[in-house]
Amino acid sequence: MVKDMTEGRPLKLIVAFYIPMLFGNIFQQFYSMVDSIIVGRFVGVNALAGVGATGSLSFLIIGFANGICSGYSILYGQRFGAKDYNGMRRYIMNSLYLSLIISAILTPITMLCCRGMLQLMDTPTEIIGEAYDYFIVILAGIFFTMMYNVSAAILRSIGDSRTPLIMLIIASLVNIVLDIVLVVYVHMGVRGAAVATIVSQAAAGGICFLYMFRKYEILRPSREEMRLQLTRFRELLGVGIPMALQSSITAIGSILLQYAINGLGAASVAAVTAAEKINGICIGAIEMIGISLVTYSSQNVGAGKIARVHQGMKSAMLFAFGICAALLLIVMPFGRALCTLFLDAGEGQLLDMAQQYLRINAAFYPVIVLLIVYRYTVQGMGFSTLAMLAGVSELAGRAVASFGLTALWGFIGVSLASPTAWIFATIILLFCYRYASRKVSERAAIMKRS
Repeated sequence: MVKDMTEGRPLKLIVAFYIPMLFGNIFQQFYSMVDSIIVGRFVGVNALAGVGATGSLSFLIIGFANGICSGYSILYGQRFGAKDYNGMRRYIMNSLYLSLIISAILTPITMLCCRGMLQLMDTPTEIIGEAYDYFIVILAGIFFTMMYNVSAAILRSIGDSRTPLIMLIIASLVNIVLDIVLVVYVHMGVRGAAVATIVSQAAAGGICFLYMFRKYEILRPSREEMRLQLTRFRELLGVGIPMALQSSITAIGSILLQYAINGLGAASVAAVTAAEKINGICIGAIEMIGISLVTYSSQNVGAGKIARVHQGMKSAMLFAFGICAALLLIVMPFGRALCTLFLDAGEGQLLDMAQQYLRINAAFYPVIVLLIVYRYTVQGMGFSTLAMLAGVSELAGRAVASFGLTALWGFIGVSLASPTAWIFATIILLFCYRYASRKVSERAAIMKRS
């Protein structure tokens, strides 16, 4: 259902948009969670560590591609908020062409460099084979991952967060079935888990495209609107590249952290892999509020309703703190039990390490609330380059912690790396938000006078 977020109570609109996004994030996490559970239980700890060792590299490459797709949604949402549906459809068609080109370039290059990247990160010898087998398949599916994210961005920009949820439920079920068949019965190991993930993404993206063009007349382009326009390419890249670079900068920090973890041995890699699965779900629950704010902010900036952007941001922040409190009540007492989803209950030392990592990170979830709300509001206003500055500060914080704190305190230092990065980024974002707010207010005032 198309939802205009420029009218009505901001909190009600954001929460209604957020709920399907939350469930969508949970099902999306199933892709990696089911992989990890089945790989850890049926292939072994080294295989689980191998899959986990690819996480930061996947964040760098897949995150770059998906960051571009997220940038597209800002222009979709602004044109929708301004009721310029012709312009919105032109952006949509050109973003599809652009995504095809980007995936055609990224896929062969990253596949050729796959083993070299893993070696550069000092991936432990005993797990590098499993890491390569898993990651090479994931890289082969960049096109399918981008297509799903573009389709989801289009639907969310017009206020429909329910359809991407339904598609993810279907994809998750496909993923679970294929994981069991390919890993447990066909004995494909980590390659089977990766194939299941890619096939699931392809199914979600394909069904999403078929549905949205049939369901929403507002999205159906005319022949003229389907024309390739280089000016649209430039505008799409203008918002997409800064968001992609922001994701990549953050990912580089994660790579530095992974390098530090690898230096502590396979046991540390496995413990962090298990803890990060739980951590990822919790942070994702907060991040979905931020992604909801991108749609809300972009639509209202397009409509020239700047006061509603600030009102929505404040309401979303209070709501996010409530979610944060609920997560802490779950993670702090039950973190160890949750990690047994990925690690055998008899792996006492690994579970202790995973619990320690998870608790230290969870203590800083309130900082994540501030980071996410400010970052995504700034992006929704159209200042994705400004938001990228926060990514630079996050990289600096993670680099300092990954090498400095790890050298001092070992595994505890690794556990403090991400919280340190969050603090650095949040400080910068406070200034970015003030600057963006002033600029959009000035633009709105000029438009009213003209």
